[in-house]
Amino acid sequence: MEIKDLVLKNRSYRKFHANQKVGVDTLRQLVDLARTTPSSKNKQPLKYLLVHEQQDADFVFDQLRWAWYLKDWNGPAVDERPPAYIVVVLDTELNDNALIDVGIASQTILLGAVEKQMGGCIIRTVNTYAISRHFKLPSHYEVVQVLALGYPMQEVCMTDISADESIEYFTNKQGHHCVPKRSLDDIII
Repeated sequence: MEIKDLVLKNRSYRKFHANQKVGVDTLRQLVDLARTTPSSKNKQPLKYLLVHEQQDADFVFDQLRWAWYLKDWNGPAVDERPPAYIVVVLDTELNDNALIDVGIASQTILLGAVEKQMGGCIIRTVNTYAISRHFKLPSHYEVVQVLALGYPMQEVCMTDISADESIEYFTNKQGHHCVPKRSLDDIII
């Protein structure tokens, strides 16, 4: 698959086949991709909590808020929930601000997931306190975001919009998750 195909297939999936498990070896392979990405000053401050056991996955799910623009939707049903998560953690003893590293690593993980016929969603509306406490993370580990991972059970489509149209994603009549994207001409200065 070419990089453009991976990027186009890498959408924010929010419904998964909950019964198709993602093993710890697959999660380790995805984190290994992130491990090799560039890091500011090469400090490599990111750590990753791999969540694949059902009880822990259920706990993490309860700490997340899904789909900002879909106000009437409380997230995936039980049989649509992601079977695995990677919690991205910043080791503040190594670097206290690494949001660029987080973005690079997260996109790399998601592209790796797509290559494995999987999908994911970056979630930043997270009860970081509860996750840190539940997994007994040291105080210098800051939960930054969660990557929900699994085998998608939804179609995601992109629609081109003009500069004055809404960027809010929506579900169409066919049940597809539609994501408006500004045109190339509108974003190049």
